[in-house]
Amino acid sequence: MITVTQALEQLFSLTTVMPVEEIALRDAHGRVLAQEVNAKRTQPPFAASSMDGYAVRRDEVEPDVMFKVVGESAAGHRYVGTLRAGQAVRIFTGAPVPEGADFVVIQEDVTRRGNLITLGHNIDGKDNIRPAGGDFTQGQPLAAPRRLRPADIALLASMNIARVPVFRKPIVAILATGDELVQPGEAPNQDQIIASNTYGLAAMLEDMGAQTRLLPIARDDAASLRRSFELARGSDLIVTIGGASVGDHDLVAPVAAEMGMEQSFYKVAMRPGKPLMAGRLEGAAMIGLPGNPVSAMVCGCVFVVPMIRAMLGLGHHPAPERTLPLAQDIPANGPREHYMRAHISQDGITPAPRQDSSLLSVLATADALLVRPANAPAQRTGEIVRLIDI
Repeated sequence: MITVTQALEQLFSLTTVMPVEEIALRDAHGRVLAQEVNAKRTQPPFAASSMDGYAVRRDEVEPDVMFKVVGESAAGHRYVGTLRAGQAVRIFTGAPVPEGADFVVIQEDVTRRGNLITLGHNIDGKDNIRPAGGDFTQGQPLAAPRRLRPADIALLASMNIARVPVFRKPIVAILATGDELVQPGEAPNQDQIIASNTYGLAAMLEDMGAQTRLLPIARDDAASLRRSFELARGSDLIVTIGGASVGDHDLVAPVAAEMGMEQSFYKVAMRPGKPLMAGRLEGAAMIGLPGNPVSAMVCGCVFVVPMIRAMLGLGHHPAPERTLPLAQDIPANGPREHYMRAHISQDGITPAPRQDSSLLSVLATADALLVRPANAPAQRTGEIVRLIDI
């Protein structure tokens, strides 16, 4: 058996970064920017008022001074002309500041009668003007790679970038195996269960930016598995669920080897999830996950999600971790790294009382995986532990 860290290193070596494609900005949310882009304009492109009020010359601003209002500047409609001594322009938020003006008196500090205004006594020194280029200037870069958030989309739009270079979504074929499985909505016989892992993993990987294909369930015979692997052709990553152990009905590894799979490793010192297999098959990375539902989902979080991130150009990094204090004592751990389903509260983190790898109801109510190193000693309430948010 190899360690989780060693398994991740080998999995990363199986991945390749996706090619770049250009898409419409409207479709770019959640995608990974592949190349640096540069602003096509300056923002704001002119000095703009940050308040409703009157544009004047700063050196004329004094209490009780009067100005003649000679025009108006509104958003999208600037005042044409140069402001002269004793003159003011009515101005609104976002409007261009007229030539010759360098100060905006807010309307609450002004008394107006007809086309004359008188300044009040509470004017501070703030000019209420946003300078040209105060947000960004033409040519300013937005660095890549980065997963594009709503704020990034707004920034790209403001930069006048209508099409965005992103990494293509990795195509992931997900294949569940086993005579005991039927699809949700079908009627299982007394010896069958519902295939759940494919749906959970598809949701997990789509959240990370993959495009998934759910293949038909492969039965426990070599011919069915061969047909399924043929259906997976054209994928960037093949994820199998179940059949990766060494029992009489565990045929994934021998059938994949028969079809040319170059195996990278088999078995990882972790729980849940020891029977884990990886390699390459017909140009695609391949990872075989355990069949137990929680094992498959935990391995998806620990291994497959980092692979997707690597394929999207985001580097070779394990699942992000943080730390919290324990909210209760926990016993010593065994020889395998343990990813315990756990709950987070104001007191810290508490492992769920039941850790069986078949209990999806426990996983569904968990907030995190509490990561315990192999052979970790017993720990007391308040001690700091590592966790992965889920």
